[in-house]
Amino acid sequence: MQFIDEATIRVQAGKGGNGCLSFRREKYIPKGGPDGGNGGEGGSVLLVADDALNTLIDFRYQPSFKAQSGDAGSGQNKTGSAGEDCVVRVPIGTTVINEETQEILGDLDDKESILLVAKGGTRGLGNSVFKSSTNRTPRKTIPGGEGESRQLRLQLKLLADVGLLGLPNAGKSTLISLISAANPKVADYPFTTLVPSLGVVRVAEEASFVIADIPGLIEGAAAGHGLGTQFLRHLSRTRVILHLVEVRPLDESSPLQNVELIERELAEYSSAMSERETWIVLTKIDELESGEIESLLQDFHSRFPRRRIFAISAMADLGLGELKKNVMSELALIDVRLKDEEGYQDKIKDLEKRISGDVLSRSNMERDAIAQVKEVDRLEEQADGEPEVVYVKD
Repeated sequence: MQFIDEATIRVQAGKGGNGCLSFRREKYIPKGGPDGGNGGEGGSVLLVADDALNTLIDFRYQPSFKAQSGDAGSGQNKTGSAGEDCVVRVPIGTTVINEETQEILGDLDDKESILLVAKGGTRGLGNSVFKSSTNRTPRKTIPGGEGESRQLRLQLKLLADVGLLGLPNAGKSTLISLISAANPKVADYPFTTLVPSLGVVRVAEEASFVIADIPGLIEGAAAGHGLGTQFLRHLSRTRVILHLVEVRPLDESSPLQNVELIERELAEYSSAMSERETWIVLTKIDELESGEIESLLQDFHSRFPRRRIFAISAMADLGLGELKKNVMSELALIDVRLKDEEGYQDKIKDLEKRISGDVLSRSNMERDAIAQVKEVDRLEEQADGEPEVVYVKD
C-alpha cells in the first residue's frame, strides 16, 4: 500500500430540519390550536482514530464527506428525525488543520479518540413552540440552521517512542531491520528509504518500544534538496531521537561535521524539535580499529559533552544490546517523570505544541513554494503557446 501522510478533504455537516406550521383540525375540534413539530438536528462530521489504518491514501479517492440533514417537523407535534452523523476513520497520529484559518483543530493520538470537525445545523422550531396566552394561533416558525462546512488538511505523524535521524546511508534501515521485525529496503546507495517505516523492538518479555525510520536528510534539505524535510514531522512526537552517524562515510566527509550539518537542517525546520532528547550513535564501527574508535569517541565527547554517545555495528552485532537497554531505561524514566514530576507533563505538552506550530508553518511554506513553481510553469507554457488574439471593436 502506498504511504501517504498528508491529504485535504472537504466536510459538510447536515442542515437542521425546518419547523412545521400546522394547526390541529379534527372532527368536533375545528380550532384545536397549533401543533407544528420541531425539525431534527443536522448530523455532524466526526473524525475517529483507528489503529487499523496507517496511511491517508483513501482520502485521495474520496476527498469529501457529508453528514445527513435532519427531517422537517410535522403536524400533531411530531419532531423530525435527527440527521445521521458522518464518521470518518483516520490513522492514529493524525493532526487536523482548518485550511481557511490555519488553526490546528486537534490531534488524534489515542485509539478511538473522537474529534468533532463540523457541527450539524440546529433544529428548526414549529409554531406550537410560540403558543402563549396572548397568541393562541401563532404562525411563526424557525427554519433549521445550516451545518458547518470546512476544508481540512490532514497530516499524519507516525507515533513512535524513538526516531532515527541521519544522512542517507548512515545505517538507519539496517539498524531497524536487525533490532525489530520491520523489513525496510536495505542497499548500499543513498535514499534507499523513500517512505517512513515502523518497527517494534522487544527488549524483554514485557518491555518493548516502537522505533521509526525516516528517509535521510542532506545539506540543503530545508531548501528542498534531496527529499527535503517532508518526513521530519514523523519525529515530532518521538521521546528520543537517535542521530546515526557513519564513522567512515563514502565521500570521506567528517562525521563531526555531518552531525552539525544535519542538526542545522533540523533546527531550521523546527527550533522546538531540536530540543528533543537526541543521542548520537556512531554506526559501522567494525570498519575501524579499536584505537580509531576510541579517538573518535573522544572527539565526539569533547564536541558534545552533554550528549549520550554510543558506538555500534548493526551487521557485526556490536553495541546493539547496550543501546536497546539504554533506550528502554530512558523511556521508563520519562514515564515515571510524566506521572510523578510536577510540571513535567505541561513542559512536554508545551514543547509538542511549539513543534506542531513549527511543522504547520513549515508545511505552509512548502505548499506556497510548490504553488509558486506551478504558477511559473503555467506562465511559461502560456508564453510558449499560440499568440493571444484580441479583437477590438471599432
